Amino acid sequence: MSISDRLPVFPWDRLEPYKAAASEHPDGVVDLSVGTPVDPVPEVVRRALAAAADSPGYPLTYGTAALREAAARYLRDRHGVADADPAAVLPLIGSKELVGWLPLLLDLREGDQVGYPDLAYPTYEIGALVARAEPVPYGDPVAELDPARTKVLWLNSPSNPTGRVLAAAELRRIVAWAREHGILVVSDECYIELGWEGAAPVSVLHPEVSGGSHDGLIALHSLSKRSNFAGYRGAFLAGDPAVVSELLAVRKHLGMIVPQPVQAAMIAALDDTAHAAEQKARYARRRTALRAAVEGAGFRVEHSEASLYLWATRDEECWETVGDLAKRGILVAPGEFYGSPGTHFVRIALTATDERVAAAVSRLSPDH
Repeated sequence: MSISDRLPVFPWDRLEPYKAAASEHPDGVVDLSVGTPVDPVPEVVRRALAAAADSPGYPLTYGTAALREAAARYLRDRHGVADADPAAVLPLIGSKELVGWLPLLLDLREGDQVGYPDLAYPTYEIGALVARAEPVPYGDPVAELDPARTKVLWLNSPSNPTGRVLAAAELRRIVAWAREHGILVVSDECYIELGWEGAAPVSVLHPEVSGGSHDGLIALHSLSKRSNFAGYRGAFLAGDPAVVSELLAVRKHLGMIVPQPVQAAMIAALDDTAHAAEQKARYARRRTALRAAVEGAGFRVEHSEASLYLWATRDEECWETVGDLAKRGILVAPGEFYGSPGTHFVRIALTATDERVAAAVSRLSPDH
């Protein structure tokens, strides 16, 4: 059996007929189905990339010392990880690469289990399947996972798709349980800067959660959403020095290297807060407009206190909602893509231009 035979159909391929239907709208499709950035790459990032363009030699898998220090500084200054260590940072070719490859890089085998939220980004499951491990969705990891077989426990706060934020006390409870059983906790924190309501999202590496030790913990950070960096493919992980060392040793052999100009651009993005604040303000305006329109159109929005999505329902089967919105020229993602608890929800992305968001707001109006 080939690897592809072990994997489900790529979810977004199933959306193509609905995208075609939405595209027939006289004013074109408003695509709110994916979380891809649409705004310009910040000038500070582009300048850094161009300045490093003359990079003829092989870059380091470990990244430059300047990049690792920038990542550690970012964790210290922006997320309160006072003990962030540049030596325990590893650059990545985008965060999805690590999500998909981690079980294989850690040498998980048949019989091993990978826990991930029962409403989650599909690639957590895919990574387990590629490694022939068993993916296990959970509602509460402490209550539902088998501690004898679980080797990796994925957290995702703020959540994709729901926008739910796990409080520090909840994270601390999960971390304590995982450490008791020798389970590696990997926290996908790519939306951590995009909190809107309630308490600010907190990193699993924060002392309030970690207890001042990063043993058994890895945090995954992406620049895609914060810095419109998705086309550059730049991210990093940090945490347990022993795990970072093991991943580095394997990745050296496999050539999993972030290009040198991208590393330079990452430093510029991590060190500059002005562009991140400007981008967050853009998303805040779009979120306010879309949420009012969605609720005005009869939807109930649940969670969505953070991240780049509205998790919405009309208490009907999700594909029925997708089809109805496609008739209005609006494309959204069915909640089924993210797990069985999402079958009556849709995920509505904030990643569209102001003009397209305004078009969606108009189309959702009762008078439209």
